[in-house]
Amino acid sequence: MSLENPTPVLLVDGLRKIYPAPTPQAEAVEAIRNLTFSIPQGQLVCIVGPSGAGKTTLLKCIAGLLPPTSGTLELEGKPITGPPRTMAVVFQEYGRSLYPWMSVQANVELPLKTAGMGKAERRQRTAEALDAVGLGDAGDKYPWQLSGGMQQRVAIARAVAYRPQILLMDEPFAAVDAQTRADLEDLVRKIWKELGVTVLFVTHDIDESVYLGQRVIVLSNRPTVVQDDVAIDLLDERDQLTTRSDPRFVELRHHIYGEIQRAKGNTGDAEQAKTA
Repeated sequence: MSLENPTPVLLVDGLRKIYPAPTPQAEAVEAIRNLTFSIPQGQLVCIVGPSGAGKTTLLKCIAGLLPPTSGTLELEGKPITGPPRTMAVVFQEYGRSLYPWMSVQANVELPLKTAGMGKAERRQRTAEALDAVGLGDAGDKYPWQLSGGMQQRVAIARAVAYRPQILLMDEPFAAVDAQTRADLEDLVRKIWKELGVTVLFVTHDIDESVYLGQRVIVLSNRPTVVQDDVAIDLLDERDQLTTRSDPRFVELRHHIYGEIQRAKGNTGDAEQAKTA
């Protein structure tokens, strides 16, 4: 994948989100103050930041699930006013997103069926997606018969089968063990490279962001701005042992860790983020 493609598939410009006060005595909460960035077609971008920095709020706004207070959100040059048809989302709570009474195959097929796709094409796409995540023989099983990592693979397969232009992932591996997490990280990079899909991956894990991404966007503390936008200049071919022992990996990790620690001490003001 190249970083040189200038075509923005996603544009976030001056995004602001304020949650109104729930009662007259309470105060409104400014979750996001002024977020601006763009993502070219086919790029894999990770977003990190302090807890409460508005990462999930940002993703919900991009996914069309939450209206912004102000600013511009565009997907392929068109305003995002609701859930885009060319976007798929994978959440952390994969267990809630899968229907336990439906087979794995039926779970993966569901969005395609809802979109009105014919049975033959649905079956073909589902088979290809399950093969892509290593679950080609699990179509007849039910989610409750699978491990947590396998359930998350089903959620990823469902997103992949939809063939989105952009895939949003909100801390999707936070609830699995370390070995499963490593396997799923490699799976995401494999799918990204094979399908050419644009990926926006939110994580609280700094090492994961450096391992996965071509870029890491570091958010400030709330109210949120972009504090840093780091190019990850590691080799395109990565593996868990070689890449993570690379001195450059360690340098990038330390830099991003330092930015997040600095973010915890600022108020989200752009000038403070630049000069602190």
